[in-house]
Amino acid sequence: MPTVRALITGCSTGIGRATAIELTKRGHEVIATARRPETLEDLGAAMTLRLDVDSQQSVDDAIADAGRIDVLINNAGYEISGPGELVPIDEVRAMFETNFFGTLRMMQATIPQMRERGSGVIVNVSSLAGRVSQPYGHFYSATKHAVEAITEGFLYELKHYGIRLHLIEPGVIDTAFRGSIRHFGKDHPAYAGLTEQWEGATDKLRGDNPKPDGTLVAGVIADVVEDDASVLRHPVGDDAALVISTRESMGFEEFEATMRGVLGLDW
Repeated sequence: MPTVRALITGCSTGIGRATAIELTKRGHEVIATARRPETLEDLGAAMTLRLDVDSQQSVDDAIADAGRIDVLINNAGYEISGPGELVPIDEVRAMFETNFFGTLRMMQATIPQMRERGSGVIVNVSSLAGRVSQPYGHFYSATKHAVEAITEGFLYELKHYGIRLHLIEPGVIDTAFRGSIRHFGKDHPAYAGLTEQWEGATDKLRGDNPKPDGTLVAGVIADVVEDDASVLRHPVGDDAALVISTRESMGFEEFEATMRGVLGLDW
C-alpha cells in the first residue's frame, strides 16, 4: 500500500501509542497527538502535536499544523463507572465531551480536505461497550453507542466521496485505560451486593486466556487502514467476538439471561 499520512488522537498511552508505533513500523507517516506532547517524544513519529479534543480551538490549530491528513484515527477517550443514580451528570457530560463530541470535532475538521481530494479513511475506536451495555458502564456505553451511530450515518454521506469509515470494537485490553477509570458510588450500601458480584465478572469471559495488550488492537487498526475492502465493524479480542456474536444471535431477554448465567450475576 502507498504511504499514508495518519493523524491519531490520544497517543500518550495504550491503543493510541501502540497504533502510532505500528503504523510507523509499516512505513506510514504518523502525526501523533496528545494533550501533553512531551509524552510523545520517544515515539519516532513523523510529527507530534498538542491536541485537546475537548477544545475546538485546539482541534483547529492541530489540523492547520498537520497539513494533509489521509487517515484520521479517533482514539482519545476515557471511562467513568458507577450506579446510574449516583454518577454526577456533570461527569457524564464531560465524558461525552471527549468521547463523542471530541470524535465529532475531529471528523468535521478533517472531512473537508478528504472530500475535496476524493479519498480518505476515518477509523473510530469504539468498544465492545458500544454494542452491549452493562451495569456501571452504561454511560461509557452511551458515548460509544453514539460514536457507532454517527459513524454509520457518515458512511452513507461520505462513501460517495471515496472516504472509508470503520469502527474498532475492543473488549478488555490490558492498557493503562482500565487503571484510569473514574469510579463513583460503587461502595454505596444500596449497591454493595452488585459491586461484589460485578467486580472481575467480565474477566470470566476470557476463561484462562490472558488479557491482550494494545498491540493487538493496533495491528487490527493498521490492517484496516491498509485494506480498501475492509468492512465497517471490527471486534477485537476473544471476549468482544464472543459477546457481540451472542448478542446478535438472540433477543435481549435471552441474552440477558445468558450473560447473567455466564457471569454468575443473580443481582
